[in-house]
Amino acid sequence: MRRTKDCLIIAIDGPVGAGKSTAARLLAKRLGYRYIDSGAMYRALSWKALREGLDLDDEQCLRRLADETCIALESLDDRELILVDGQEVSRQIREREVEQASSRISIHPSVRSVMVAQQRRMAEQGGIVMDGRDIGTVVFPDADVKFYLTARLGERAKRRYLEAQAAGVTRAVDKLAEEIEARDARDMNRCASPLRRADEAVTIDTSDLLAPQVVDVMEEEIRRKVAA
Repeated sequence: MRRTKDCLIIAIDGPVGAGKSTAARLLAKRLGYRYIDSGAMYRALSWKALREGLDLDDEQCLRRLADETCIALESLDDRELILVDGQEVSRQIREREVEQASSRISIHPSVRSVMVAQQRRMAEQGGIVMDGRDIGTVVFPDADVKFYLTARLGERAKRRYLEAQAAGVTRAVDKLAEEIEARDARDMNRCASPLRRADEAVTIDTSDLLAPQVVDVMEEEIRRKVAA
């Protein structure tokens, strides 16, 4: 279906620390679109799984949990609120334990199928910017515009370090780099929806760019696509 410029579906993929979420939020704001953080949805499910003491390797059990869990993304005064069964968990899902659990849960094919269905329902009317690791390849293979963001490992580790520091957590940059490499390997080699660049995606190396500069590049590509 060909959509108007006011209801496009824009997919942004890339590895951890590439600046996807920051750029996606800013792009959505500029376009007047809704931003959907697919990673937050997996972290929300992971938070609930940890809270209930579930085995993160038990795919059948996690699939049931995904079927039974209501995950909602809402906006309030430029803040994104993540709700699990009506409870706001925006802060809790950013904890390191939850993030690590998310990378384990997200490898399960049946769990991903539930989450993908939810993501597609959220975007039925278009006018969305969604970021993740399989948005342009699996969730929306027919997205109107696709981007793949990447950056040097050292820069990605530095960004993670600054994020941790802002949250009051001390982490060594070299340790963060090791964790990022391990996460990349899991994401790129998993059987279900591995991280890869969609054939038609525009690649942007964000290593030496500020977020507004990245979004400038994105906006120019979107204008070009709409004009074409």
